[in-house]
Amino acid sequence: MVPIALTIAGSDSGGGAGIQADLKAFSALGVFGASVVTAVTAQNTRAVTMVEAVTPAMIAAQMEAVFDDLKVRAVKLGMLGGPEAIETVATGLEGRSLPVVLDPVMVAKSGDRLLPTEALDALRGQLLPHATLLTPNLPEAADLLGCAPAQDEAEMTRQARALRAMGAQAVLMKGGHAAGPECVDLLVTEAGVTRLRAPRIDTRNTHGTGCTLSAAIAAGLAQGMALEAAVTRAHGYLIGAIAAADRLKVGIGHGPVHHFHQVWAND
Repeated sequence: MVPIALTIAGSDSGGGAGIQADLKAFSALGVFGASVVTAVTAQNTRAVTMVEAVTPAMIAAQMEAVFDDLKVRAVKLGMLGGPEAIETVATGLEGRSLPVVLDPVMVAKSGDRLLPTEALDALRGQLLPHATLLTPNLPEAADLLGCAPAQDEAEMTRQARALRAMGAQAVLMKGGHAAGPECVDLLVTEAGVTRLRAPRIDTRNTHGTGCTLSAAIAAGLAQGMALEAAVTRAHGYLIGAIAAADRLKVGIGHGPVHHFHQVWAND
């Protein structure tokens, strides 16, 4: 039976991030993807021009429909919108023994804010305790903690441990917003710290990187991989997707990464 992963996130009309990126990553890695749409966005590679939230009742109905019929093995959480949507998702996850990858989507690549500041308390209090893995970038981690973004790996580690103390079982601190020729991510678990490094790739086509990474990790967990193995594979997959992004030539702004770089032979 094919493993199934569920993404609960917002839709990206440009196809590069959100639900669309998640389903592409699931498919590229051999996992069947189901989805619960929490918001509809009008966006492209340049900007987000409109966001419309899905009602909490509809979010709950989608979750119930999926869980009632599909044998979901992992859940990825992305853009959730306001406090009511977060509460609805948290309630829908209660009592389900499933690995949950929480990507705290707050700001789009264009700079448009996707999570209202008033929803931060709900995210901290209601969703972090469900998170098998939290995957913040440096500004997102700082927002969740109410502090300045980490400037070095020691501070990244301290912030990850603080986020674990707030309820997340493990934290992957993503270093894409840092400077330097290398991009370093830190996986911080109860067992210790794993350092994942890669050369910084010179491309503007990085739309959907966070969504893609968290979805790829959820795919690995759905396939029964241990957390560190799932994170390591997803990290390598994303590096390949970024390296191949310029081949797509989608849009004139921040284009998407190439989710199918391992599959499409003549793109």
